[in-house]
Amino acid sequence: MIQVFAKEFNSFLNSLIAYIVIGVFLTGIGLLVWIFTETSVLDYGFADMDTLFAMGPFVFIFLIPAITMKSFAEEKKLGTMELLLTKPLTDWDIVIGKFLASFALVLVALAPTLIYYFSIYQLGNPIGNIDTAGVIGSYIGISFLALVFCAIGVLVSSLTTNQIVSFILAAFLCFLFYTGFDSLAALSGSWGLTIKQFGILYHYEALSKGLIDSRDMIYFLSVTGLMVMGAKTVIGSRQW
Repeated sequence: MIQVFAKEFNSFLNSLIAYIVIGVFLTGIGLLVWIFTETSVLDYGFADMDTLFAMGPFVFIFLIPAITMKSFAEEKKLGTMELLLTKPLTDWDIVIGKFLASFALVLVALAPTLIYYFSIYQLGNPIGNIDTAGVIGSYIGISFLALVFCAIGVLVSSLTTNQIVSFILAAFLCFLFYTGFDSLAALSGSWGLTIKQFGILYHYEALSKGLIDSRDMIYFLSVTGLMVMGAKTVIGSRQW
């Protein structure tokens, strides 16, 4: 698994797409947090990072599929998947290695946003007037969100040989899992809360309030596990 992780992560760093994706993410989030008047913390007047954690998931819906789209799709298209399977690696090693490499790259993209926290911390009146517990909870929440999105992306990539199809389908499923259940809950009357709890947004918002609840963490880990298991099943079937 470590060999697959290292190879995949290095291939990301050696490719232009990784730097484009990270650059687009940081530029987009930076504009939203500091520049655009509708969302700028400077115009908002409150020392918080709500803009990052409210808009970040929607940026991730496109960012993460762009990272994961080639995980298996490219391997199968180029015919290198068979070569990879001949190595002394289990299917779990391959799937988890690629999944963790994608997740690590997302964390690399997210890490520079910590500068925003320290900047807002200093801009607060008085200095340090920011809900640090809420920020920590939000970072944990968005990390778990990225975990699920990476698992969805890897699963979709294992189903196709076309990177564009993988990107579009993964982006659609990420959006559906993030907001779809909330939309359905609004139409479901007394079952609304139950249906809402199946969606990512409900658990993400809970963590973003700084309330680290094991039920929310178990939800994210369970969905991630199911998606990764699905990718392993697809790869194990050798049907491509």
